[in-house]
Amino acid sequence: MNDKLTRREMLRILPSGALVFAGSPLLLRSASVPSRRASESLTPLQAFSLSDVRLLDGPFLEAQTRDEAYLLKLEPDRLLHDFRVNAGLQPKAPVYGGWESVQRWASIRAQGHTLGHYLSATSMMYASTGHDEMKHRVDYIVSELKECQDAGKSGLICAFPDKDKQILNMVAGRRSVGVPWYTLHKIMAGLRDAYLHCGNNVALDVLVKLTDWAGEVTKEMTDEQFQRMLNTEHGGMNEVLADIYTFTAEPKHLALAERFCHQAVLIPLSEGRDTLNGLHSNTQIPKFIGFERLYQLTGKPQYHAAAEFFWKTVTSTRSFATGGNGDNEHFFPIDQFARHLPSAKTMETCCSHNMLRLTRMLFTGNPTAAYGDYYERTLFNAILGSQDPDTGMMTYFQSTRPGYLKLFCTPFDSFWCCTGTGIENHAKYGDSIYFHGRPDGPQQDSLFVNSLIGSTLNWKERGIRLRQITSFPETGRTRLEITADAPQRFALHIRHPGWAATASVTINGVAAKSSRTPGSFIELNRRWESGDVVEADLPMMLRMDFLPGTTDTAAVVYGPIVLVGALGHPVKPGDDLHINERTIGSVFNEPIEVPTFAGDLADIPGKIKPTDAPLTFKTDGIGRPRDVTLVPYYKMTHQHYNMYWKIQNA
Repeated sequence: MNDKLTRREMLRILPSGALVFAGSPLLLRSASVPSRRASESLTPLQAFSLSDVRLLDGPFLEAQTRDEAYLLKLEPDRLLHDFRVNAGLQPKAPVYGGWESVQRWASIRAQGHTLGHYLSATSMMYASTGHDEMKHRVDYIVSELKECQDAGKSGLICAFPDKDKQILNMVAGRRSVGVPWYTLHKIMAGLRDAYLHCGNNVALDVLVKLTDWAGEVTKEMTDEQFQRMLNTEHGGMNEVLADIYTFTAEPKHLALAERFCHQAVLIPLSEGRDTLNGLHSNTQIPKFIGFERLYQLTGKPQYHAAAEFFWKTVTSTRSFATGGNGDNEHFFPIDQFARHLPSAKTMETCCSHNMLRLTRMLFTGNPTAAYGDYYERTLFNAILGSQDPDTGMMTYFQSTRPGYLKLFCTPFDSFWCCTGTGIENHAKYGDSIYFHGRPDGPQQDSLFVNSLIGSTLNWKERGIRLRQITSFPETGRTRLEITADAPQRFALHIRHPGWAATASVTINGVAAKSSRTPGSFIELNRRWESGDVVEADLPMMLRMDFLPGTTDTAAVVYGPIVLVGALGHPVKPGDDLHINERTIGSVFNEPIEVPTFAGDLADIPGKIKPTDAPLTFKTDGIGRPRDVTLVPYYKMTHQHYNMYWKIQNA
């Protein structure tokens, strides 16, 4: 029997690209790894392939379309420039600027990271749309990387200006520059996604050779030396190596994945100790994605304990209303939100991206509505709100500074880390709308509707097709139309979000179930037939969401949607694009008048009135010195805004 999983078996993707076993068994050679059945019991749900879900008209399809247009504007040969130079090959096009430029950003050693993100994004865009040009680009890039790897002979492929020098410095314990493992992780993840979503077997071959190079170059390091190396940002190396192990069944790949687990954060958080103050946020989040992935493969409880505690800590005590976290890319003490509110560099978009990947992975192991609620809040605010609807460009930071505005990357001269995760964000919106139980698991006859996003689902294994029609978040209603090859019984689970006091469901126009338990799932277990229609009503209400640690500063939230004040002072699309994110905090410092709210907190939602425009409200007599118009944060672009309001007694 072949010990490797087929690509089709691997197409059950978790948030990080982490893979779920489905189909024929995998023989695991490591005695420390549980049997397939034990491993599967750790994740009762699995995601649908991106190719099984298609978006319908709405804000997410619009964002996906803009992202695809930007991907088509980027030239693979320019992203490949330094890879070919390092391999001794003639480059075919000039290198891009920004972080991809050796001259300006040599100290970061992130050259090449964008190619890895681009490979992931185009792979996922192909799966999400079926558009052949995306696959053509994936196949071309993979063939170019193989040529570079063959020419270089060692197995390493990179775009660093000094090739492997900084990696070797880290291995030897010498002073190093930049974040080379972080960048290599992006390239490895891109190759993984090319294999998974596009069926490119050459990508797997290149990836395994690159992995073996990493194992060879670090094999003589002691555990102490290895852990010291992990003090430098290294992305999700443990996660992608765990995925590679599921392709190869080689124990050395699993062992390398576990070596890349940073004990300095694994140990305290697995013991329930929050030691995050002062740590770089997006350095830490990918580590915990890897911990949870390794828990799925090994069953070692400390991995899951750390990931779960980290998630609860960040989402419940360290997040702003949009789901974003951090200031200047770092966690700060949980009693200092008011101090950090005026920063221009809160809420790095990469952090929101990776928190969603962790959330989705945890949800498959424990499908509770709390995970779905956080996912929804962050997706609709931080992720959908990270893209400029006029240009398709992405944010780096999403500032909470009163009176600030969103700043977006440039198309060809930025290439921030958040540009890379940004092009991935909008290519995979279909990955967390629906989940289903494993064929031989406790939820085998279950279909979970986790997100209210207009879309279609093809549940091939069951001969079920579902069409979700919704104008959410403009209304709190959705309609699910079912088509079945043959009548069959399964349990349909619809999330009753924490923001809705009540929820009600009808089947074929007849009242079926109601719920007064926010933060739960409504289960409809019956024999379904073609033509069945399920309609869910989730009333949306206004509420005030306090800035953590304060009693006089709050955001206005409608359902899961954060509303911000439109303060005017417009700028033209493109005028707020900046190459160097390190100057963002000093670009727009002219004084902007930000009103306050006057009145008792309990009365304020009643003084915010809807207008004729969808999701647009206006305060009624509570603004000082003037009332303000409130619009969704995800729609706010090209003018100054305010998210958190100072509340004074009338």
